[in-house]
Amino acid sequence: MRRTLTIAALAVACSIGSAATAHADVRLTPFAGVTFGDDAPASKFNTGLGISFMGRVAGFEVDFGYTPDFYDEETDFELVGDGNVTTLFGNVVIGASSGRVQPYGVFGAGLIRSRVGDAGDLFDDVTTNDFGISAGGGVNFMVSDRVGIRGDIRYFRALHDNEPADNDLDLAVGSFGFWRTTGGVTFRF
Repeated sequence: MRRTLTIAALAVACSIGSAATAHADVRLTPFAGVTFGDDAPASKFNTGLGISFMGRVAGFEVDFGYTPDFYDEETDFELVGDGNVTTLFGNVVIGASSGRVQPYGVFGAGLIRSRVGDAGDLFDDVTTNDFGISAGGGVNFMVSDRVGIRGDIRYFRALHDNEPADNDLDLAVGSFGFWRTTGGVTFRF
């Protein structure tokens, strides 16, 4: 499994290098939206930032997302909650990088950090850091050469190690997953 992860890391590094040198198209997208479905108890406000380096049809993206109060079933809007989910992913992006309408697909891997706050006498804070995968897509509507509006939907799924006691990494699909849909403003450099 380590050999597979090494090969995947090299492929990502090559895509970053080719995107940066072949067609230097850097995009910064602050976004906001909601998480929902699967293990999300209710639709919850989400915010984050994506930065991508695009070639003509492929590129690499770093995506950071934060959902405060993820585990609370109440729907009140709160920026700081007792239980939250934070994601940090590296994604391969396949899609159009020119024209007014630019559809794309993404898939990647990264960190899903879950924190469940204090529940009185039952338990203290519980924080987990899981390796995860994501897939999704969206579209950029370029208003001008440098500014666009992005709509995006992604699915996140945690992975777990089947045999954590041994030194081999034997990953399998975990039980924690959720959807995220966002809208944002893209700034192209």
